[in-house]
Amino acid sequence: MTEQTIHHLLGKLPQLKQEIQKVIVGQEEVLDEVLITLLAGGHGLLEGVPGLAKTLLVRTLSSAMDLNFRRIQFTPDLMPTDILGTEVLEEDHATGKRFFKFNEGPIFSNIVLADEINRTPPKTQAALLEAMQEHEVTYAGKTYPLPKPFFLLATQNPIEQAGTYPLPEAQLDRFLLYIKIKYPTEQEELSILANTTGTRQAQVLPTISGEEVLQLRQLVREVSISDELLQYVNHIVRATRPDTTSLDFVKTYCRWGAGPRAGQALTLTAKARALLHNRFAVTAEDIYAMAYPVLRHRILVNFTAEAERITPDRVVEELLLQIKLPKAVLV
Repeated sequence: MTEQTIHHLLGKLPQLKQEIQKVIVGQEEVLDEVLITLLAGGHGLLEGVPGLAKTLLVRTLSSAMDLNFRRIQFTPDLMPTDILGTEVLEEDHATGKRFFKFNEGPIFSNIVLADEINRTPPKTQAALLEAMQEHEVTYAGKTYPLPKPFFLLATQNPIEQAGTYPLPEAQLDRFLLYIKIKYPTEQEELSILANTTGTRQAQVLPTISGEEVLQLRQLVREVSISDELLQYVNHIVRATRPDTTSLDFVKTYCRWGAGPRAGQALTLTAKARALLHNRFAVTAEDIYAMAYPVLRHRILVNFTAEAERITPDRVVEELLLQIKLPKAVLV
């Protein structure tokens, strides 16, 4: 990849962010984490109470990219075939022979919004497992590849709300990042009121192509990370496991911890964050920032933790406090 190509690709990122911010007010950290998910080649789970523009964010992102977009509204009666597609019986008018033809479902798109994913039972949620991991769909013994790039963003309401089903651990682990959306600040909320209750409509223009996304994903993997920081990532992930860790906090409050996929996710997203900030080397700051959205859905706390209101985020906080950085590491 030439220096001119790299410069061109890096210039696309602030343009993409600027287009999204025409519609989305504030939520700077959330927007960065969504873009990091895209750059790292993973999928994102966005959680927040109704009305925090989760769906609008994904729709606006799709408008700012020259890619196919499909939205799937998850409901209690949604079936796997409503997502993946199904075979229909057709007839060849020339020969009169009948045959089965596979009609692709909405999963066959570059950007897929799985809206309110936890309002459908686990049977239907599981239809996404192969698509998210292998980027392909198997139906009636045949395998169909998904388009490239493939990027799934799911939204969910907090599980305490009525009509929700908890996502199984295997499903959660398929998400690269678990992004929590908070209420806007007072000034941001005032801007939202001013911008959304008048006649002015923001026009979002597509700024990046599918080929450029694939090139950026390759560029992310070329970002360097020192051996010391790689070892630091490994120490953090291994310390989440109560059976092998030396940390009493984890042994007391965790049922089980993160697997090797978490280490891969933390390394890749730290690289993507560095690139998003126009850097070609990972620093400790990148790892600190990505530890929470990478690990919070891969750590399962026990009943003691629930009784004492110890959350996975609190566990991650303790890990970052107790596991010291190696010497001579960039912060």
